[in-house]
Amino acid sequence: MKIDKDQITKVSRLARLELTEEEKLEFSRQLSDIIEYVEKIKELDTASIEPADHIVELKNVFRSDTVGPSLPVSELEKIAPSFENGHIVVPKIIEGS
Repeated sequence: MKIDKDQITKVSRLARLELTEEEKLEFSRQLSDIIEYVEKIKELDTASIEPADHIVELKNVFRSDTVGPSLPVSELEKIAPSFENGHIVVPKIIEGS
């Protein structure tokens, strides 16, 4: 199946995209290549293949939750842009009522 420039123009207009003539031709070629590749894949016999949602097996990797040393408050005061009453002060981003 070929995707022609007119189809690209129609879709770009619907998506409110402004494409140059060169972009339309390039997207037409690229999308046609993708569809051609999918058509080749459809020819394969996949009846004995189990569906998968990932190519490789997934497993959770957990590390132990151990308490470790942190920076002393005096060091934090040196690197924080603003520090007050033992806390780093950040700009307010949510307006209250």
